[in-house]
Amino acid sequence: MASRTDHDWEIGTADWSLWSTSAHLVVTDGRLLDRARALVDEQTALVEEASSRFRQDSELMRIGEQLPHGVAVSGTLAALIRAAMMAAQLTDGAVDPSLGRALDALGYDRDIRLVFDDDGPVRAVASERPGWERVTLDGSVLTVPAGLALDLGATAKAVAADRAAQRIHGELGVGALVSLGGDIATAGRAPRDGWQIDVQDLPDDPACRISLGGGTAVATSSTQRRTWRRAGRTMHHIVDPVTGMPAPSLLRSASVAGPSCLVANALSTAAIVWGSSAPRRLAQHRLPARLIAADGSVIVMGGWPSEPGSTQWEVRR
Repeated sequence: MASRTDHDWEIGTADWSLWSTSAHLVVTDGRLLDRARALVDEQTALVEEASSRFRQDSELMRIGEQLPHGVAVSGTLAALIRAAMMAAQLTDGAVDPSLGRALDALGYDRDIRLVFDDDGPVRAVASERPGWERVTLDGSVLTVPAGLALDLGATAKAVAADRAAQRIHGELGVGALVSLGGDIATAGRAPRDGWQIDVQDLPDDPACRISLGGGTAVATSSTQRRTWRRAGRTMHHIVDPVTGMPAPSLLRSASVAGPSCLVANALSTAAIVWGSSAPRRLAQHRLPARLIAADGSVIVMGGWPSEPGSTQWEVRR
């Protein structure tokens, strides 16, 4: 996803690699671009240092053995835990932050750049009771039962985008768009024609453009990226909490626009898990959404702009 505006003479943009994906920053006053980039770097570093599952020196990994007994955590990690729990509640558990062990068992136990195809066995890690319901945060004391491990990857990235955009606007007084690997947050006044967002997962997928107002967000989740082979099967990183396995790839991608990147990301990720029931489940939230099915067909709903060949899904009472 990329952003464009017709005010190129007054905006500033920056692109760089981050977390095995791409980061994109736009500010409405290019003179403040370097300061804005520094705020994004600061915010993403805080999130990584608190919650990375792939850094042994992150706070989450350092306290792992203590979590069954309860341990006080930093304000940053506590906020990320609360965001992940909110996403679980919003999606009826489809987005579950307690799937760290399931992802490890599938081979996603390191940065995606270092996950190699192999013939190792596939072992599903499922639970009769949703793991997120057994995770507690009492003030700053986090307790995670033995047998569970947290993975905050998706929601933490969305929170980082939200916080970075808000900090740029709050501290520099400019409109800002922050995109972290398909999670896009904005804050402050948008350009005259809105933030122009090109929505397309892979180059061969159907493409469309939407306009976001200031302070809104959009996120895309995909079964086509962050993939690897294990025991002859293609794996992806969106796990169905019920089975402990990658969600069936009934959808190539799901995009949702919302009031925050956290909400948009939670619902776009849940849509992949929900599969064929995603239109009905998403309709309950009445937010703009776009689903690309495995056969390339497009479903738009909730006010998402129609496009050639798309089907408008309506709520049926």
